[in-house]
Amino acid sequence: MPTPSLASLPIRRLTPRDLSACADLSEDRGWPREEHKWGFLLTAGRGHGIDDPDGGLVAACVVTEYGPRERPDLAAVGMVLVAERHARRGVGRRLMRHVVSTMGPTPLTLYATPYGRPLYEELGFKVTGRVEMVRGRFSPAGPASRVATRAATAEDLTSIVRLDEEVFGADRTPVITRLPAFADRLCVAEDNGRIIGYAAAWPNMDTHVVGPLIARDTETAKALISALAAHTDRPLRTDIDVRHEELLAWAKERGLASVAFNAVMTYGSTQLPGDWTRRFAPLTVAAG
Repeated sequence: MPTPSLASLPIRRLTPRDLSACADLSEDRGWPREEHKWGFLLTAGRGHGIDDPDGGLVAACVVTEYGPRERPDLAAVGMVLVAERHARRGVGRRLMRHVVSTMGPTPLTLYATPYGRPLYEELGFKVTGRVEMVRGRFSPAGPASRVATRAATAEDLTSIVRLDEEVFGADRTPVITRLPAFADRLCVAEDNGRIIGYAAAWPNMDTHVVGPLIARDTETAKALISALAAHTDRPLRTDIDVRHEELLAWAKERGLASVAFNAVMTYGSTQLPGDWTRRFAPLTVAAG
């Protein structure tokens, strides 16, 4: 029986049952398996994939929708991967065209590596920002912050969801309410009993990723990172909007070094919604 052409292989919906196959695909491309993150995204978002007749996946990606279910305000595209043996054969382009078509009028956003950016530009995505990934062992220094922080409780979730929607610009309730189970630690910052920021630290291989990081100002963001760092012996990693120059400089003074830059891109919108001045880092570059 002849082997089907790549162009004829159907694109199907991925589910949490495809977790191992997605992790295998990551490993095939030299990425960490990131099973914890894949599990979260396949549950909170919608996976798209192409099965390889010889086993495993030819390609995969995840789309996470925000806002009303019937008409989302925004959708984030992430984890776009093509198996090495099928690379440079138009598979990624076909998968992304499928996503764009499926989402219709919904604005899209993604974080692009320098390698992936040309494809996204070809499809009509525009660069609207940039983030810098920093990583390292956090070293506390200087006087303690005057911003009050504490571990979040179940009673805080409603306020966290409300603040997140105000800052992010779209309702992320299905994602944010999964944070307590996904993250190892979730912290809030307060001012006179009012929550003015929150951040999570979730495990990714040998690091703790800080994200989302929503804060009233830079001092609040610093206090939240410090609070999370105080409860882990792993290196920290986060992706900070480059417009937050003061926070980036502070993080580097505390031991986090620059690893990479990724472009923030949008399709169907000239800019992301919400208030970037209080949005310091995404939950993950795979979900915005």
